[in-house]
Formats: sequence, structure tokens, C-alpha cells
Amino acid sequence: MDYNKPLPTPTPETQPFWDGLKAHELRVMHCMNCDHTYLYPRPYCPKCFSDKTEWRAASGRGSLHTYMINHRPPSPAWEAPYVIAIVELEEGPRLMSNLVDIAPDPNVLKIDMPLQVVYDDVTDQVTLPKFRPA
Repeated sequence: MDYNKPLPTPTPETQPFWDGLKAHELRVMHCMNCDHTYLYPRPYCPKCFSDKTEWRAASGRGSLHTYMINHRPPSPAWEAPYVIAIVELEEGPRLMSNLVDIAPDPNVLKIDMPLQVVYDDVTDQVTLPKFRPA
């Protein structure tokens, strides 16, 4: 595929996250000691510091926590305007992503609006999570 935007470089800690996206599954980390679910990936729970953690499939549902409409993209590869969003997943963690299938208009974008993940296969190796209205 012809994709000219920067791509993530997985690390050993984040590889299961990217592998999940490639399989069209959004994965989050979960602490088996205190039941805390979190992102970004790390081997120790940020709440209780336990190393009893595992990857779990998330529902892919969430809500719009906050957003920004970018009118000045960093390069011509981006088509402005576009929405950069912080999505609060149903499981609790928040992640930054882009909103798709919705106008980049503050009259349309509503805080707490329900969202659903969509998987953007940008290359043969990389899939990015984006969100659309549910």
C-alpha cells in the first residue's frame, strides 16, 4: 500500500497491541492482582505495581473524552481538517486516535458521544485503530 505518514515502531512491550490490531482486535493490559485495566503497555500494573498482568481483548466501544480539530497538518500527507481525539474505552483506559466518518465540526462532535473502533490497515504490516460514531 502507498502510505506516506509516519508509522509506529513496535517495542517488545507494545508488540501484542500491534499484533492485535493486525488481527482487528483492540487489546488492553489487565492486572490480575487488582483488576485494573490500562494502556499504555507496561509489564507492571501502574496502580498496584504487580507483575501479574495480561493482555485482554477490549470491546472496541468507548466515548469521546476530548478532541482537537487540526487545521494545520504537519505535512501535506494529512488532509486538513481532521479530528484528533482522546477516546475513553468502555474498559476504562484512554487512548489517542483519529475520528473518521464524522465531520470535523464542533457542532457535530459531542463530548461523551459513543464511539466504535474501526481498523485501518495502512500497510501490510501495520493496522491503526481509529474511531467512528457508534
